[in-house]
Amino acid sequence: MSPAISPHRALRDVVFVDGVRTPFGRAGDKGMYANVRADDLAVKTVRELLRRHPDLDPAAIDEVAIAATTQSGDQGLTLGRTVSLLAGLPVTVPGYAIDRLCAGAMTAVTTLAGAIAFGSVDVAIAGGVEHMGHHPMGLDADPNPRFVTERLVDPAALNMGNTAENLHDRFPSLTKERTDAYAAASQAKAAAAYERGDIQPNLVPVASRRTGEGWNLRTRDEGLRPGTTLEDLAGLRTPFRAHGRVTAGNASGLNDGATAALLASGEAAERLGLPVGMRLVSFAFAGVEPQVMGYGPVPSTEKALMQAGLSIEDIGLFEVNEAFAVQVIAFLEYFGIADDDARVNQYGGAIAFGHPLASSGIRLMTQLSRQFEQHPEVRYGLTTMCIGLGMGGTVIWENPHHAQYGQDA
Repeated sequence: MSPAISPHRALRDVVFVDGVRTPFGRAGDKGMYANVRADDLAVKTVRELLRRHPDLDPAAIDEVAIAATTQSGDQGLTLGRTVSLLAGLPVTVPGYAIDRLCAGAMTAVTTLAGAIAFGSVDVAIAGGVEHMGHHPMGLDADPNPRFVTERLVDPAALNMGNTAENLHDRFPSLTKERTDAYAAASQAKAAAAYERGDIQPNLVPVASRRTGEGWNLRTRDEGLRPGTTLEDLAGLRTPFRAHGRVTAGNASGLNDGATAALLASGEAAERLGLPVGMRLVSFAFAGVEPQVMGYGPVPSTEKALMQAGLSIEDIGLFEVNEAFAVQVIAFLEYFGIADDDARVNQYGGAIAFGHPLASSGIRLMTQLSRQFEQHPEVRYGLTTMCIGLGMGGTVIWENPHHAQYGQDA
C-alpha cells in the first residue's frame, strides 16, 4: 500500500522503469493481427513486464491505465481493468481507460506520473493499444455538426492527411523533396537499428494466424520498407489532394499494436530493487489550430522546456512521433534543428515502424530509454507527438547514466 499523504508532502520523483511493445502490424484483413483481439495484444505487453521483473510482487502494482482511441468492441470495457484481470494481476489492482487520440499512451504515463508524484501510487503500469484493422480511425464517430456550421474548426481538421497538406501550405519551405528525404532516412535508420539489435529487446513476440498462412510467431514490425529510395517515394500518389505532397511513403501507416510501461516513484524503485530507465523531468500538452494539428509539438515542447528550466540546446536526444514527415520537419525547423540531425529518432520512427495511434507514446519512451543507456554523455531527452484535433504533447526525461543525474539543472 502507498504511504499516507501529508498535506505538506513534497512531490516525489517519477521514474520510467521499463517499456515493451508488440511488433506493429499492418491494419486490415491481410495484416498479421487480423485474427487477434486488441485487448489480447495489450495483455501480452503487461505480462511481459511482469515476466521481466519477477521480483516485483504483482500485488504491489497500485494502478493500471490503458489507452485506446476507439473505445468499443475489443477496445472497450475500461481497458485498464479488463487487461489487468486478463493478464493475471490480483483483483485488488484497479484500472481505467484513457483517450487522447494519438497521445493516449503518453497521457496514460503522465496521468499516472501525477498520481505517483502526489504519493497516491507507488508502482503503476501505463499502456496503449490500437487495432486499426478492427477499429478504423473515426469509425462510428459522429462529429457535432456545429464544428463546421459554426466554423469552430476548418473541415480539414477532421482528416489528418488534410492537416498535413495544410502544414505544407502554411510553411512553403517544407517541401515534398524534404519530406521524402526524411522518410527514406527513417526507413534506413530503422533497418540499421534492427541490424544492430536495438529494437528486438523492446519487442514481445506474438503468435497469430493469418488466413491461408497458419500460425506464425510475429517478432518484427510488418510495415518496414528497407531500401526505400527517393525514386520510390517520388512516384507515389497523393491521396489527400491532387498534386499534393503527402503520400503513403512520407506518412505513418494504419497499424495494429500495443505498448506498456512500468512506472514507479524513485523511492519505490529503490526499495523494490527496480531498475531506473529514466526520470521524468516535466511534461506539457498544448493546443493549436485543428487544421494544422501537426504543429502541436512546438508549443507543447516550449511549455515543457519552460517548466523544466531548460532550453532546446539542453536536449541531447529527441524521439518525435512521425505521424507525417512534414510534421516532424516543421518541429525541427522551428527549433533550428537540421532535418538529418543525429540526435533525432536515432532508430527511425513511425514512418518505418508504424503508428497504432494510442500506443505510440510509449514506443517513443522505450526507445529513448534504450538510447540513454547507449549515450551516458546525454543528460536530457524528450518524447513528443502531434495529436488529432489540434494538440501536441511533450515529456522531458533525464538520463540516469549521466554523471550529473539527479542534481539541480
